[in-house]
Formats: sequence, structure tokens, C-alpha cells
Amino acid sequence: MGSDIKVQVKNLTKKFGDLLVLDNASFDIKKGEFLCIVGPTGCGKTTFLNLLVKLIEPTEGQILIDGEPADPKKHNLSFVFQEPSAFPWLTVEQNIRYGLETKKVAEGIIKERTDQIIGLLGLEKFRKSYPHQLSASTEQRIVIGRSFAMHPDLLLMDEPYGQMDIKLRYYLEDEVIKLWKATGSTVIFITHNIEEAVYLAERCLVLSQKPTTVKSEVVIDLERPRNIADPRFIDIRQKVTDMIKWW
Repeated sequence: MGSDIKVQVKNLTKKFGDLLVLDNASFDIKKGEFLCIVGPTGCGKTTFLNLLVKLIEPTEGQILIDGEPADPKKHNLSFVFQEPSAFPWLTVEQNIRYGLETKKVAEGIIKERTDQIIGLLGLEKFRKSYPHQLSASTEQRIVIGRSFAMHPDLLLMDEPYGQMDIKLRYYLEDEVIKLWKATGSTVIFITHNIEEAVYLAERCLVLSQKPTTVKSEVVIDLERPRNIADPRFIDIRQKVTDMIKWW
């Protein structure tokens, strides 16, 4: 495996009884890459993520991280769900520290990373606040910050802005790009929003209808920050849309 490859997905197949959900999917993810996965509604994108983090086992195939079988006990995997999941009994600062403390990271590193994340996300004035005192979008920033603070081997995000209005989505998308650049994490971001995928990703995988496989990939080499009115942006968004509609 090349030294620049972080994750290898090899011939990944998942059946639930007689139902074939995922059919022989293979792809690589580079170290530090921001990868978006899109596809038709109900095509099994979340099943795909659950396999990647080993919440369920594949019927066939394997997932390798740094050349070894993915193992949550060994590899540092983080997951951001659609619903805000900050711990309500912990402050913003305590939430962001939580995963690092659980992993028994040295206190100096915990403080450094926590302060960095709080600064990057503009959460300083909320440091001692509890989630119930904050807006839903601010709570989601806490969850995203907590995940990036782990400097995970792989960060998986499952439509984390699904409940947000368009203005908040754009704001949070920019926050995620900021964190990704600062930490160098490898990110897989699941979304049904094609514009969001083109705005965020370096590369986009397009999934088929069930039984799901990887139909195509689109490299997105637009400069950042991206302009959704740029004709090149619009062309790529239309290309991905047509792939989902007609393939």
C-alpha cells in the first residue's frame, strides 16, 4: 500500500438476509483527504459508514487503515451524527476534552488541543456553558470540535447539518474546512446535498441505487474558499447530479 493511502476499502459487500445492500465496493482514501459520498436516497450510505467504523461486520471484503484491518480498539475513529450529541452534563470545554481524557492523553496535549479547537470555532465565550444554554448549531460545533480534537485516524460525518437551515449549513461547512486544514484529519462526509459535497470535498464518490456500489468518482480541484456561483462549481454540481439521476 502506498505511503499516502490512509484507508483501503476492498470488495466490501453487505447482505441483510437475502437483501444485498452493498455490492463489492472498493476505493482508497489518501491521508488527510476530505472525501464526500453522495448517492440516491436510501442507497445505503449510512450502512456504508457503519461498516467503516465496524458497528456492523461486512459479509465479504475488508477495510484497512494504514495497511491493517480496521479496529476501533486500535484505530482512533470518530463519528459525527446528524443529531447533536453533546453530553448535556458537561460544559463546552469538558465536552471537547472528553474523548482525549477517555484515551488518557497527557494533560498538556489535552489543554493545547482544547484551546486550539475552542479558538478555531469561536467558542471562547461559551467555554463554561452547557449545551442546553446554546443553539443547535453551536451544540453541533461542540460535537464536531470534540471529534477533530481527537486527531482521528478517520473522521466519519453522517449528514451532520441535515437539520440546519441554509445559512447555518454554510457557516458550519466553513468551520469544518477550517478544522480539517488545522488538524490534517482524514474525513469521510456523507451527504444527500450535492452542493454541499462540491463545496466541501477534494473528491466525491457517487454511489448507485441498491445493491450499492461506487459508480464513479469526481475530483474537485476548485480553490478555497469556494464560490457556489462560479461556473466551474456549477458544472461540477450538475455533473454529479446527472450521475445520480441517470446512472
